[in-house]
Amino acid sequence: MQTPLRSVLAVITGCVVAFVVVALVESWGHWVYPLPRDLDFTQPERVAEFIQTLPAGAFGFVLAAWFLGTLVGGVTAALMTRRRPFVTTGIVAGVVLLATAANLLLIPHPLWFAVTGISGIFVAWLLAGALTYCWSGRATTFQNPAV
Repeated sequence: MQTPLRSVLAVITGCVVAFVVVALVESWGHWVYPLPRDLDFTQPERVAEFIQTLPAGAFGFVLAAWFLGTLVGGVTAALMTRRRPFVTTGIVAGVVLLATAANLLLIPHPLWFAVTGISGIFVAWLLAGALTYCWSGRATTFQNPAV
């Protein structure tokens, strides 16, 4: 398969994997912290009141979902392309970041949550890039000049 086509398919696959991971972790969070049946997302004031009553664990599931989705999706894409891991993982992280920004704009969240979520995506991107860079064999801690 040609390299550009492989890269495009890898990024698409990485994004799909990222959103599947996000959906799975957030679904688990909704199982632990169920939404009220009468919550109407078309009424922003009701949603804002509900968000203020959420325990920290509910926020933790969402933060974990964004972090793990970015990490697993980025690693998937970078392993598929086998080149330029920080660029590949960065594209996946950028797509997750755009979805996160839309979520933060549409649903009112505390400021600490928004800052933590965006920071977590950035950290997951760097970690995914570093892991796949190391796994590619290009990063070595010691090179023996005699070999």
